[in-house]
Formats: sequence, structure tokens, C-alpha cells
Amino acid sequence: MENNYYPFFNLPLLYAYNALEPFIDEKTMYLHHDKHLQTYIDNLNAILKDQPKLQKLSLEQLIKIAGNLPKKLQISIRNNAGGVYNHRFFFQGIAPPIEKEPEGKLIQKINCQFGSFHNFKVEFKKSALSVFGSGYTWLVSNRCKLKMITTSNQNCPLEQGLFPILTIDVWEHAYYLKHYNVRSGYVDDWFKIVDWNQAEQNFLGISLHKSI
Repeated sequence: MENNYYPFFNLPLLYAYNALEPFIDEKTMYLHHDKHLQTYIDNLNAILKDQPKLQKLSLEQLIKIAGNLPKKLQISIRNNAGGVYNHRFFFQGIAPPIEKEPEGKLIQKINCQFGSFHNFKVEFKKSALSVFGSGYTWLVSNRCKLKMITTSNQNCPLEQGLFPILTIDVWEHAYYLKHYNVRSGYVDDWFKIVDWNQAEQNFLGISLHKSI
């Protein structure tokens, strides 16, 4: 099921709240999805209620044009449309772990560009730990190359014209109940539940719009 236009609603997770344990606990998943994401959805619907022209735009289009909107709308659309998109992308990018090494064209590209999958994980973790305060680390496609970027708050790579492949949410609400303020442990656990099949689909989907 897709829900890319106003009014937005909270799509169910593709797995049970406890399906990612012991790496992400059930209560965190419930609060993160049903409370934090729901708040962004409610806020975005409230903002768009009196904006009929913006109601016709997709979630992705809202993010891409945010910088061209009047200042008051610009901030609220960026924060809340970004909050919906980023959370959905994050939740879709994780899954119950499977005992299988990732493979496919994305992994081949990662190995080629970063030297090895291990090197990629080391660099991605450094990037995730470098985010000051709240935000995300992303693996994106940029001009035929993979690139790691960080975004603060709910800013989104789409606004920069980049194509997201993979992301980790490093807001403290994503990990505080289990890891407290130790983000490093959370990043290690997150790597164990990355859905590399979904990341592969994201990567291959980009090639439909642009050569990789």
C-alpha cells in the first residue's frame, strides 16, 4: 500500500514491533512508529489542510520544493514532510535479520568504491557517529557514484537532488530505551537488521531514472 498524497496516514510496519529484537526492542519500535512518525503525519496534514495547491503534490515533490516556499511554510514543510519520508524510508530499510551475507549489484558497487564491505561499514559508522544532535546518515547516489551524507533534524537528501539508498535514524528516540546515549552500540545493532534486499531495490530503481 502506498500513501504519497494528502491526506497522509500511517502505513503499518512490514513486520511485528518485536521482530527486530534483540537489536531494536519492541517498545522503541512502537513508540518510534506509532507516536513519533504519527506526529509528523498529523502535523503535515494540518499544514496542508488549508493549502489546496500543495495538496496536489506528492510527498517527494513537497520535499523538493520546500526551499522555494514562503519562509513559514518552508520550515514546517521541510520538517514534517521530511519527517514522514525519512521515517518511512528508515522503517522500510530494516527487517528481521537473516543468516546470509548481502549480495547483488549494490554490494558490488560498494566493494568497488569503498574497497570492501568492511571498509564501507567502518566509514558509515563514523558518519553516523559524527551527526551532532539529531539527524540521519544516508547512502545516496550522486552523479553515478555512491556517497555518504548526513542530514540534520528531518532534512532530506531529495531536496539536494540526491537519490537515497539506505539510511540510519540517529535521533535519540530511535535507540535511547536500549542504548541510552551510546549511539555506537545502536549503529552496530542496526547493521544486523539492514534489509539489503530493499537497499538493492532502491539502488536498481535509481537506474530507471538515471544511469548508475
